[in-house]
Amino acid sequence: MNKLPQFPLYIPSKGRAQYMMTSKALTERGVKHYVVVEPQEVDEYRAASKGLTSEILELDTNYKSTYELCDNLGLTKSTGPGPARNFAWDHSIANGFSHHWVMDDNIRYFARLYSGKRIRVTSPAFWSAMEDFTLRYKNVVMSGPNYSMFAFGASRIPPFITNTRIYSCNLIKNHVTFRWRGRYNEDTIMSIDMLKAGWCTIQFNAFLQNKLATQTLKGGNTAEFYHAEGIVQKGQSYADTGTINKSKMVADVHPGVAELVWKFNRWHHTVNYRKWFKHKLIRRDDININEGVENYGMTLVKRS
Repeated sequence: MNKLPQFPLYIPSKGRAQYMMTSKALTERGVKHYVVVEPQEVDEYRAASKGLTSEILELDTNYKSTYELCDNLGLTKSTGPGPARNFAWDHSIANGFSHHWVMDDNIRYFARLYSGKRIRVTSPAFWSAMEDFTLRYKNVVMSGPNYSMFAFGASRIPPFITNTRIYSCNLIKNHVTFRWRGRYNEDTIMSIDMLKAGWCTIQFNAFLQNKLATQTLKGGNTAEFYHAEGIVQKGQSYADTGTINKSKMVADVHPGVAELVWKFNRWHHTVNYRKWFKHKLIRRDDININEGVENYGMTLVKRS
């Protein structure tokens, strides 16, 4: 059994038709999905998506003019992917879904953490398992897989943690009052918005995404934000300077909870989620906790 995800998957993308990285990863796992692109790139993306399990959706540009940017610069610079994410959110509601997935366009592959090893998955049940677990609880509004870079080899980490940020591959409950906001770092802003309102999030360590690091793939925010805004100074590179506005925005939107710090040779934001958010999961009354283990048909297979 390779159970398909029950909720639609969306990939906002810009300037990366030649890569289609996440779309290819989903296609390899037999998962249909949408790619949301701006009107001027529709034809290019449709040509690039031949042979993939993707459908190209044209972004309604009104979502850009009404987007809450969290600064005073308006449309003088790129809005980031937030408007396309809100468009996907409303598209899923219009099609009758209670949840939807939205993910970055630079994810190389997906993996299971098993006995300390990060093992690539080829089954679409990867998403189904997270969906089913999320739906067991009344008060979870967002969940998703952790980055594989944070699941270190043989380190012993729990299968999931609660009340933290969800990045780059998000399963979101549709019928809540939130929407994406912020020109930068909208994943963090959204996570804190939800947690401040008393909801829970779930970050899965048992399920992982292998995503390219920020600024390593042309197109998207790399060209429009980080390289354009990086001011090269003596002894510094774009990576040193190009993320300060991104990190500063989180601290400005959520002061006290988020702080701006310098580490690893560039600016970052930091949030002490354990200090601020201690909500407990509330399981649905109809869930049988003694129903046994469900492996979703996934098995370990040795490959050359």
